[in-house]
Amino acid sequence: MRNLLILIRKYSNFLLLVLLEVVAFLWIVNSHPYQRHAVFTSSNRMIGSINEQISEWGGYFSLNSSNQQLAQENAQLQLQIQQLQNQLEQQRETATDYLYADMQEKYIPARVVDLTTNSPRNHITLNKGSRDGIVAGSGVVCSEGVVGIVSAVNTNFCEVVPLIHTESCLSCRVRRTGDMGFTQWNGTNYRCVQLTDIARHADVVEGDTVVSSGIGGILREGIPVGVVEKVKLTESDSYYQVRMRLFTDYRRLRYVQVINNPAKAEMDSLRNESYN
Repeated sequence: MRNLLILIRKYSNFLLLVLLEVVAFLWIVNSHPYQRHAVFTSSNRMIGSINEQISEWGGYFSLNSSNQQLAQENAQLQLQIQQLQNQLEQQRETATDYLYADMQEKYIPARVVDLTTNSPRNHITLNKGSRDGIVAGSGVVCSEGVVGIVSAVNTNFCEVVPLIHTESCLSCRVRRTGDMGFTQWNGTNYRCVQLTDIARHADVVEGDTVVSSGIGGILREGIPVGVVEKVKLTESDSYYQVRMRLFTDYRRLRYVQVINNPAKAEMDSLRNESYN
């Protein structure tokens, strides 16, 4: 208190001047309408500007809680999306209406659980096995076209040899001309295979569509395999050198259908009897 009195005494003249100026200002404002209106307008503008600035600061400091709320809403949306995706996958795995479902063959839906694309002997593992009716030698297709052939089966899983396997060989036919050939993979590009045994008298051009031939009963005739990407024939060649781009993109492969063809079992039984 003593320090306050000393401070007032020290600056008494200045404080008195300020007090007199305030009194004079209030007297002028109250005595003259124009000055009173100008002061009122200016004060409202200044108060509005201050309130606006305070509102902006308040909004800035409330960003943290707003961000937390948005993050929580985003997490809930992501959870709902994941739940819908899980329901869709379950429906796709259990659905019975697939491509070529109008044929006599039974198409068993399956999901890819493992695959390789950068090995000379690539493989695909599916989540269906013998308890689901899958047998070795069954053809495998997807919505794009041919995938491969089942090579081994146990109770719950099966292994598939894809077309991108150095020992894979599938009988095919050029759809436009009917010329037959066989797929052969050289172990390099997972999107391309060679089409062999196309005789030089055949009329094969770039852009021709290649489909399954139906020979052997593994796959019915006409399932898409790929498109001719490059054709080469020299004077000394007896067969075309054909590079075919596969319709199936193995690195994007998730769902397939395994073809259970009762006619193939009868064909195999007849063939075995004839050999014996």
